Amino acid sequence: MRGRLRRWARYRLDDATPRITMALIGPGVLCVFGLAFLWAWTIERKRHYLLLLAAAPCLFALGVMIQVFHWPANTAPNALLSALFYTSAVLLTAEAILRRSGKRFGLRTDAAMLIAVLGGLWYFAYIAPNTLVRVYIQNFGYGVILLLAALRLVHLRRGAWIDRALFWILSAFALHFFPRTVLTIGLSAPPTAGAFGASLFWATLHLSLAVLGAGLALAILAAALSDLIEDLRRERDIDGLTGILNRQGFESRAAAIIAEAGRTPCTLIACDLDHFKQINDRHGHAAGDHVLKAFGRLLRLSARATDLVGRMGGEEFAVLLAGATRDGGFEFAERLRIELSEAEFEFLPASGGVTASLGIAELRPGESMSHLFARADRRLYQAKAAGRNRTVAKDKLSGRGDLRTDQR
Repeated sequence: MRGRLRRWARYRLDDATPRITMALIGPGVLCVFGLAFLWAWTIERKRHYLLLLAAAPCLFALGVMIQVFHWPANTAPNALLSALFYTSAVLLTAEAILRRSGKRFGLRTDAAMLIAVLGGLWYFAYIAPNTLVRVYIQNFGYGVILLLAALRLVHLRRGAWIDRALFWILSAFALHFFPRTVLTIGLSAPPTAGAFGASLFWATLHLSLAVLGAGLALAILAAALSDLIEDLRRERDIDGLTGILNRQGFESRAAAIIAEAGRTPCTLIACDLDHFKQINDRHGHAAGDHVLKAFGRLLRLSARATDLVGRMGGEEFAVLLAGATRDGGFEFAERLRIELSEAEFEFLPASGGVTASLGIAELRPGESMSHLFARADRRLYQAKAAGRNRTVAKDKLSGRGDLRTDQR
C-alpha cells in the first residue's frame, strides 16, 4: 500500500513538473531584467523609476509561486493573495514607465485601481464564487491599467526611435490581454485547480507574459540606458559655468543642423564681451564669472527652442539661428546687445556696464561650419576695431543695417 502511494505521489510530481517549470520561466526571465534595472539604478540613482522596475518582476514572481505551489491551499485566499502581487507588479510597471517621461498616475489613482481589482476578485471569490469572472477581471483590469499608461504617453510616438518603440511595445502588451483571454478561456473556466493549471489559458498566459513581458522589459531597459547615455553626452557637451553648450557640443550640433539645412536659411552670430579682462582685473574673477553666468542666462532666454547657444571659450559665445536670415539674425543680435548693455550686475558698480561686439554671417549654399564661423568671427573683430558695442552683418561697414552703435 505504501509503495503504491509513493508511486502515485511520484507520478503526480512528474506530471506537474513541466507545468511548474513552464510557469516559472517567465518570472525567472523577468527577475533577470529586475536585476538589470537595479544595476542601472546604482549607476544613476536619481532615476527612482528604475527601483520600481526592479521591484515589479519580484512581485510578479511571488504571485506566480503562490499560485503554482498553492499557498495558501484554499482557492479564494490563494486567488486574492496572488492577485495582490500581480496587480502591484502591473501598477509599479505602469507607474515607472510614466515617471520616466515625467508623468504619473499618483498614489491615489494607484490605490483606487488596486482596490477596484482586488474588490472585484473578493466579491467573486466569497460572495458569488465564479472563477471565469475573476479571470476576466484580472486580465482585462491589467490590460486597462497598461493601456491608460500608454495613452498618457502618446506623445512618445513623435520622439526618438527608442521612445517610439517603447510606446508601441507597451501598447501591444496592454492590448494582448484582451484577445488572449477571450480566445483561450472563452465562456467556461476549468472546473478544478488541476484542470486550470493544465488548461490552454494557463499555458498561453505564461508563454505570452514571458515573450511580451521580456520584450517590454528589454524596451524599457534600452530606454533607460539611452537616457543614461544622453545624460553623459549632455554633461560632456554643457559648459559648467554658464549652463549652455561648450565648444564641442555647439560645433557638433551646429554641423548636423547645417548639413540638413538645404535651402532653409541659417544664420550664425559670433559674440565677444568687451573688455572682459578688465572686469576680472578690477573686480575679481567672481565678478567675471557672475557676468558670464548672467550672459549665458540671457542667451538661453532670448533663443528659441530650435536655436543653438554655446560658449566657445573664455568670453566668446555663438548663437546659431535655424531658419533665420541675416536680417533676422541682425535684429536678434541687436536686442541681445541692448539688453546686455542695460543690465545691472551685482559685483559691478552702477557705472560699470557690460557691452558686447557681435558679427553675423548667413549660411551660403554648400558652405561648411568652419567657413561660416570664420565669416562671422571676421565681422566680430571688425565690430571691435570700429569701437566695440556694435553688430556687424557685412564685411563692408556701410549701408543701412550693416552697422549699429549704441548712441546713449
